[in-house]
Amino acid sequence: MSKIRLLPDHVANQIAAGEVVERPASVAKELVENAIDAGAMRISIDVEAGGRRLLKVSDDGEGMVRDDSVLAFERHATSKIARSEDLVNISTLGFRGEALAAIASVARVELTSKTDDAAAATRVLIEGGKMRDVKDAAHPRGTTIVVRDLFFNVPARRKFLRSEATESFHLTNLVTHYALAHPEIAFALTNNGREALRTAAAKDLRERAYQIFGAEFLDNLLEVGGGHPQIARVSGFVSAPRDRRTSRDAQYLFVNGRFVRDRLISRALSEGYRAILPHGVYPAALLFIETPLEEVDVNVHPAKTEVRFRRAAAVADAVRDAVRSALASAGYVRTEAKAESPTAGDQPPAQPDSAGFANAMSAAGEAQVNSPGSKAGFENLAAGEYRATQEAATQPRIEFSSLPIEDEESSIENLADRALLKSDTVRDLEAIMRQAVASHEVSPDAPIAIDSEGGEGVTDRDDSLECDGSTPLSKALSSQRTPKTTPSLPPLNSAEKFAREVSVESLSTDIRPLGQLDESFIIATDNEGLLLIDQHVAHERILFDKYRALESARLAESQQLLIPETFDLTPAQASIFDAIAVELESYGFELMRLSGRTVAIKAAPADLPAGEARNMLAEILDTVDQEKKGTARETLRDDIAASLACHAAIKVNMPLSPEKMRWLIDRLLKTSSPTTCPHGRPVILRLATRDILKGFHRI
Repeated sequence: MSKIRLLPDHVANQIAAGEVVERPASVAKELVENAIDAGAMRISIDVEAGGRRLLKVSDDGEGMVRDDSVLAFERHATSKIARSEDLVNISTLGFRGEALAAIASVARVELTSKTDDAAAATRVLIEGGKMRDVKDAAHPRGTTIVVRDLFFNVPARRKFLRSEATESFHLTNLVTHYALAHPEIAFALTNNGREALRTAAAKDLRERAYQIFGAEFLDNLLEVGGGHPQIARVSGFVSAPRDRRTSRDAQYLFVNGRFVRDRLISRALSEGYRAILPHGVYPAALLFIETPLEEVDVNVHPAKTEVRFRRAAAVADAVRDAVRSALASAGYVRTEAKAESPTAGDQPPAQPDSAGFANAMSAAGEAQVNSPGSKAGFENLAAGEYRATQEAATQPRIEFSSLPIEDEESSIENLADRALLKSDTVRDLEAIMRQAVASHEVSPDAPIAIDSEGGEGVTDRDDSLECDGSTPLSKALSSQRTPKTTPSLPPLNSAEKFAREVSVESLSTDIRPLGQLDESFIIATDNEGLLLIDQHVAHERILFDKYRALESARLAESQQLLIPETFDLTPAQASIFDAIAVELESYGFELMRLSGRTVAIKAAPADLPAGEARNMLAEILDTVDQEKKGTARETLRDDIAASLACHAAIKVNMPLSPEKMRWLIDRLLKTSSPTTCPHGRPVILRLATRDILKGFHRI
């Protein structure tokens, strides 16, 4: 008996729904994309219960005739492509023909559509993949699709949906993305009868960003423009370094007008901020990458949120260089030409030794990769070779050298001139020459000898030091060395391998502070050795425990602001504000929701500097894990307390008196977890006495 059989259509459609319909926002994405492809200039979305009860999308696009309205729900029915060759030249957002069939198989769907020249609209009713009715209806030009009771016939899928607040957040985030991608289209989003987002048709991206995010967000944006028309043209805006986020939620990335989630572009964006933003901090961005259709494959995943570039490294180069140029034009970094493109006269000669060769290769590779005019830097130097070259040029030990000399050649010649005037310096001069010659691997036949009195002298006048300005030795040295290099002393071993995190059991109460390192770390000792304490995360742990204790006792301390501070929430922040407002007030905030998306801060926690209240509140709304909006309140309280503690804690580069260091250590030892901060980072590192002795080879 045959084991292989064809799946029924409704089963195949439900399998496709597992890929296409992840959550209500996935349904909205497919329907909004269809509306955009239909040429709509106004799109409205109505949502109830986070989209699981009702999701309605209306547009004023070209609409469909009766036959097309029925055929649209067949699997792989599409108007976007007709043959396989069209797959390499896709210019529309939708094209697979799976979305409507997959959605209709797991929901109750009603479609009403009308074209300009049709006498009446067509209404199609489908329930669980089965067509129930097709009839005429009244409807203006365009299409309206109503999706009710999502996953009503697949309870196993329905129970995996998140809370209403979480699903509403994803819906709002999706509409925000497409409103940014298409400023010429008017969007409206209504959630449970309350308007969450409304934008009129805008003339450009800047005006649309103002409509959604407000004037303050716009003031911190830098315009981006660059790339290569044959590979990728980059445009949009990125935030100034002073406007930083602790998550990537404020990064809106588009490829040919398509909203995507692409790690390659995200990494290239972060690389553009290299050495400007610290680790774990991200910029806001509205980036649009326009690439020839044959250079990108959008047929990678049924959800169409992933793309694959034919020349991925070149696209990453274009994004990074465009962002870097925007920062340079605003004065945040030096221009690439000044920083990394010396003139031909400034190029040092090639070094004969292996270290010089490695450095030259590293510099050449970096210049090639970072060159803004390079067609594809990463194509000419593979990523693996680039990393290997960089690692080869990196020393695992700490280098230190003697005092720098402005120019070795001129310095030695000046010393030689002084040697004629002061004969007692000849011995020192020859010692310097011997060290320089040895460090540059000059032949052992070098004309340096020991005189009869045991001192170092000069032999063979013709091949030794001449002091008339035309010294053969100076020429020999100049041919053997690279300008502006100094002889270095042996490398210093690093104690990195000996420093280790501290367990709670190994801590004692006898910790004695000695001082500060870089005004950021407390150096202390205990019975087992040397301790290094991160003062910021130590205070963060102290405050976290304090806030959790106060919250449990409902004894939060507040400070009233003299003038309430107002700020506008983004649509995504507004969708979750009501869900966490009560928890925020339990920590000392006093908040008032004004008209629209405006919020007033009337009071803030007592430990929090008044100027930090606004930034901290915005960060909480952005960074509290969106998937946790509907989970236990205890988890949400921990996230809020951790964020509040981080903002209120003492910062790095802050000098502390011995009394403050003593207080900080004593309070830290009384916390619930003195060795880790609320975010999981270590607070204390130990360099044990035994490890110190081992490092000095005493045991």
